[in-house]
Amino acid sequence: MAGRGMKKMTDVDFIFKIAAIGIIVAVLNQVLIRAGREEQAMMTTLAGIIVVLMMMISRISTLFETVKTTFGL
Repeated sequence: MAGRGMKKMTDVDFIFKIAAIGIIVAVLNQVLIRAGREEQAMMTTLAGIIVVLMMMISRISTLFETVKTTFGL
C-alpha cells in the first residue's frame, strides 16, 4: 500500500487545520478592512479559499478512487 508507513492526517486534524485557516483569514480580513485596504482584504480571502481547496484536492481524489473501486468502474 502506498500510504503504509506514513503518518496519515486524521479527519479531525484536517477539519481543525481548515478552521484555523478560516480564523486567520477572518482576522486578517478585518484588520485590513479597518486599515482601509479592502483590495488586500479580498486578496487575502481568495488566497485562503485557494489554500483550503488545494488541501482538499487530495481528499477528493481519494473519494473518487474509493467510489471507483467500490463500484468496479
